[in-house]
Amino acid sequence: MDMDEIRKLFPVTRNYNFLNHAAVAPLSKPAAEAVRKYVREGLDEAGLHAGFYQHAEHVRQVAAEFINAGPDEVTFVKNTTEGLGWVANGLDWTAGDNVVTTRVEFPANMYPWMGLEARGVQLKTVGEEDGRIPLERIVGAIDGRTKVVTISAVQYASGFRTDLAELGRICKEKGVLFCVDAIQMLGMLPLDVRAMQIDFLSADGHKWLCAPEGCGIFYCNRSLLARLQPVIAGWMCMKDARDYGNYLFEYVNTACRFDIGSYNIAGIYGLGASIEMFRDIGMDKVGAQVLMLTDRLVVGLSEKGYRVVSSRAPGEASGIVTFTSDRHDLAALRGQLESEHRVVTALREGRLRVSPHFYNTTGEIDQLVSLLPGH
Repeated sequence: MDMDEIRKLFPVTRNYNFLNHAAVAPLSKPAAEAVRKYVREGLDEAGLHAGFYQHAEHVRQVAAEFINAGPDEVTFVKNTTEGLGWVANGLDWTAGDNVVTTRVEFPANMYPWMGLEARGVQLKTVGEEDGRIPLERIVGAIDGRTKVVTISAVQYASGFRTDLAELGRICKEKGVLFCVDAIQMLGMLPLDVRAMQIDFLSADGHKWLCAPEGCGIFYCNRSLLARLQPVIAGWMCMKDARDYGNYLFEYVNTACRFDIGSYNIAGIYGLGASIEMFRDIGMDKVGAQVLMLTDRLVVGLSEKGYRVVSSRAPGEASGIVTFTSDRHDLAALRGQLESEHRVVTALREGRLRVSPHFYNTTGEIDQLVSLLPGH
């Protein structure tokens, strides 16, 4: 990768050492330009010649290819929670069924499932162990009444990366549905829903995809489309959606069966442009750069005496590194890094969290480490 050219795609580099992509990331230049294109076309011509919805279909295709799905299996969501809610509320539950997840999920992957308890569905959670979630703990929680295993591809507060391919294989073997909150992985590392045997996936674009907030993708394996009932019936869900006066109540046979109304076209423009950027650069290259940067960070943190929470074992490391200190006020330190040095990090669950992306440099990692007080 030509780093000089890559960094031109992220003007934020002129203002900050931005190391917080696990929160709300800076827009990529392609995403911003695509949104401007939408705005100009809407402003000057009311979109008469822009083909807004034709472009949305193009983005659907691009997004599907990005995760190795078919375009009939992908639609757009306004946030990760929406897609996870479609799964939680769209399946046919029986009192006594259960869902298996972890005790350290972001709330987006907790509340939709907790809401099922009123219907007699049990939520079974497994705990974190030294920054890891051992696969055997998840598997051990699965029993004969487990209908869904739902998990974050990468945990927001530790950076632990689940072996999705192995967990997907086990779920398939046990006849359990596999649902993934992918927001902390999509755009950071390659993701293949076929190889990982994922049944459902939801992810907003505003983190590692560097796209506008409020627009993401939802995936449902086509073999499960009929099994997952839409939560709300709307005009865009139906087969004859454009025949406005003919009220034929018949859902389409694609992921569009979950579309209740008009799209966030501006968001889709930006999302598509960012995905195309990552596709053209290559996710293998992106992932390798991210892991190289976080490996370097972990070495620096360890040398300064900080306790790194995040697992760095092969297959478990990610672009998120969290660490703790028993000598320093991490909240004050985070504020000082940003206000005095324009180094942007985050505090999550009492841990300082650093999440660099592929356009960050080793120099930026070294700057952060140099600014951290020693032990």
